[in-house]
Amino acid sequence: MSLESIRAGVELDLAARVVELVRQAAGPSAEAEVMVRHDAQALTRFAVSMIHQNVADAVTTVGLRLHLDGRTASGATTIVDAAGLRGLVERTLAATRLSPPDVTWPGLTPPSPLHHSAGYHGSGEHSRLDFGFDEATARATPAERAERVRDFVRAAGGLETAGYCRTVYTSAAFANSAGQSVEGRTAEAAMDGIARSDGADGVARQASGRLADLDGGALGARAAAKARAAQNPVELPPGRYEVVLEPEAVADLLDNFSVFGFNGKSYAQKQSFAELGADQFDPSVTLIDEPLGSRDEHAPGLPFDDEGTPRESLVLVREGVTKAVAHDRTSAAEAGTVSTGHASGASRTWGPCPTHVRLEASSAATPSPATGSAGPVAESARPLVARMERGLLISDLWYTRVLDPKTLVVTGLTRNGVWLIENGEVTAAVGNMRFTQSYPQALGAGMVLGIGSESILLPDRWSGTRYAAPALHLASWNLTGNASG
Repeated sequence: MSLESIRAGVELDLAARVVELVRQAAGPSAEAEVMVRHDAQALTRFAVSMIHQNVADAVTTVGLRLHLDGRTASGATTIVDAAGLRGLVERTLAATRLSPPDVTWPGLTPPSPLHHSAGYHGSGEHSRLDFGFDEATARATPAERAERVRDFVRAAGGLETAGYCRTVYTSAAFANSAGQSVEGRTAEAAMDGIARSDGADGVARQASGRLADLDGGALGARAAAKARAAQNPVELPPGRYEVVLEPEAVADLLDNFSVFGFNGKSYAQKQSFAELGADQFDPSVTLIDEPLGSRDEHAPGLPFDDEGTPRESLVLVREGVTKAVAHDRTSAAEAGTVSTGHASGASRTWGPCPTHVRLEASSAATPSPATGSAGPVAESARPLVARMERGLLISDLWYTRVLDPKTLVVTGLTRNGVWLIENGEVTAAVGNMRFTQSYPQALGAGMVLGIGSESILLPDRWSGTRYAAPALHLASWNLTGNASG
């Protein structure tokens, strides 16, 4: 990533210039909000145990949303010189005049200070925060990413490997015609890789605000151990099984809870399972959206959303009771509440979603056994597996699709390793299976038999999202068929 990517104040200056151009072109009655993002991403990808691609991309995008005479339109540009900014304003103004009336326009975010968090990092006088931002990750070189790929491949001990190591840097600023003006920055590193042994795959993933935290050797060794243990799988009959889901699988639950359950638009339109104040989960379950970071972690997100609303931690579920859903200004107005800082470019259409959800780990989990080989069992899942009389250990879920958003019934496949557990020991690898399961029901009262003692930060499945997940021991998971071939 080039040194030119690490800049300060540039985005805020661009945002202020666009607001002024709107005033000049449309007059004082126009309501304008401007989001400027500089995104620099670099990716080192490997396959057949060799690096085959190293790419980097840096772009500054200026987004404008304009409300005038009861009508709203949006536009964006990556041309940030004077002519490009004028063109953006002119095009958006023309589109506004051709747009239908917008009766749901929620108005602009008033001037609001950013929330302080001991784990958050930002930049500039408008954020007043610069805690823990890792310049080394923002400036990471191809060689530094390649070191981690090398360690992953070597630790796999000759197995075929594939995956990526990436670094991301974002600096952004927001300004509107009501006087709100904020800025911030974030950096993140992630690694995701598989090892393959005779057609059996093992996976290991990790995300962090510091590239230095990613141990390619440890990830490669874990992926290889799982791949070797997944050979010669047996097939089991469909049915309901007690399961331990490893963090990679739990991340899929958090993703679907966020998009379909704690979505403020879905909630307002009564398409979500969420019932505020209701006991909808086991008392051991606490879910928190943490865009500003926590526990000395670097902040995964910016300190404000696309409407300039300051972000802060949002408790979605506390000890089994559903407490909140995510809102932008539009869904908040419909629900008669206030924005929780979850506006995005797509939130007025698809609804606002939490994007940095943590399932709180258990403080009462027993220590991992000190003797014996961990085999395919991740360290965070070992105490849960040790307590299981008969059930399945599931590494990963994929190709999941929602069948009923109201009850959040999801169908999908297991991936990257399933094992039969008997009396706390792995006794056989199991072939991949299809499941059809209500996610809220799986985490309902009495259904959560245990939660791991460590939440693992996992790479995003969608741009700008990240989940922190422990292993989960569940009483029942509905496996509906085999998926051989």
